Amino acid sequence: MQEKKAFRVPESTVLLFAILIIAALLTFIIPANKYDLQVKEDGTVSKLIDPDSYHPIDPAPQDPWKMMKAIPKGFNNASGIIFFTMFIVGSFSIITATGTIESILRKILVALRGKEIIMISVSVLVFGLIGAGFGIMEVGLVFIPILITMSLALGYDSMVGISLALVSACAGAAAGFVQSLLAIAQDIVGLPAFSGMSFRVVEWIVLMLTIIIYIYFYGKKLKANPELSPSYHEDKQIERLNLDDTDVSMTGRQKIIGVVVLLGFALLIFGVVTYKWSLTELVALFLSMGIISGIIGGMKGEDIVNVFLEGIKPVMIGILAIGLGRAVLEVLEAGGILHTIVHSMASVVAGLPGALQVVGMYIVQLIISIVIPSGSGMAVVTMPIMGPLASILGITQQTAVIIFQMADCFTNIIVPTSGMLMAALAISKVSFTKWFKWYMPLFLILVLEGAIFSIIAYAIKLGPF
Repeated sequence: MQEKKAFRVPESTVLLFAILIIAALLTFIIPANKYDLQVKEDGTVSKLIDPDSYHPIDPAPQDPWKMMKAIPKGFNNASGIIFFTMFIVGSFSIITATGTIESILRKILVALRGKEIIMISVSVLVFGLIGAGFGIMEVGLVFIPILITMSLALGYDSMVGISLALVSACAGAAAGFVQSLLAIAQDIVGLPAFSGMSFRVVEWIVLMLTIIIYIYFYGKKLKANPELSPSYHEDKQIERLNLDDTDVSMTGRQKIIGVVVLLGFALLIFGVVTYKWSLTELVALFLSMGIISGIIGGMKGEDIVNVFLEGIKPVMIGILAIGLGRAVLEVLEAGGILHTIVHSMASVVAGLPGALQVVGMYIVQLIISIVIPSGSGMAVVTMPIMGPLASILGITQQTAVIIFQMADCFTNIIVPTSGMLMAALAISKVSFTKWFKWYMPLFLILVLEGAIFSIIAYAIKLGPF
């Protein structure tokens, strides 16, 4: 008797192409509607939708040809995160080839041996603060190669390395108290900027403790049985630092490169905080760091180019996923059904009884964030609808913003439509399927905590209004 094959979840590119086809088919089924954009007092059109302007538009079904054209459009509109991924990986490959990163990590890891909880706690808190204070979750991508190397050397796996940067930053942003996305959402519903800070600080503390405890106990299980790791076979292929080698000395060239790298990260923080640097500036910075480090390390021009190209080869599958994820959004927008989906979900929430409306709003925002993984994009599309809806239902505007923040950030690192997640997986060479299985339990815990905080905010009528 022939043995049945076990069902396997398709890899990210296949999965995303299937989602793209489904999105195109839906444009033939779901009626096309839209909200008009608000007009400012000076006559210019804003990015915010007018919640009272919902109306039908001419159908625009996306046939196979239009669907295929959405793919290059998606790559074009996702070019920032695509180039960011390529140049970050390539530049780090150059720096790594000089041996500097290995030497620095060896010093740190020898000092931390037996004190893994310190490494976990410090990493989670640092990236959690970056997410809460700046909302720039993509910064965590830069540190993933280093954190994976540290995690493997301490007996953990790639999943720990990814989560220390990405999960911490996203959870920090979910409770963000002084970040730009919070200001955007609060401005849309008329709240004072950064109001409700004390409540969000409590959220942040709880979320950070949750992540630290989860990773710590996962790490203990992993040390007892390394084969429990979803990335066990992939991690075996990665060269690990030998912590039994007590020689932690650095050459003169490596010390200079180390200074260049530290100055580069300092400049990154300064540029992001002071000048609101975008991905373009970050790409330029890391490319400069890579080239300068290669020259100081004694590498020839041809060697620098070859190391860079070899470094970016493994991330090409992830880059395909980033472009396809954006193409899904292109199809929904071009087909005129994105606003229809949002409006329909909001209508369902309005029909729920009592406190279930808060949970309903939370679930709706979670679902919408799968379709619109961009936080700012989700804010300008959903908050002009959810704000008035909250008022009608007797839910404070601050609670509506809490719901938006939680829903947006937690899903950013579990859906294949998220360019940031696909970039992280490309950098770490971990498949989407394995990450999904690993992160799902922690995701459910964080989502549950988000629901609890949303209900608490509703119960205490978190304000000022």
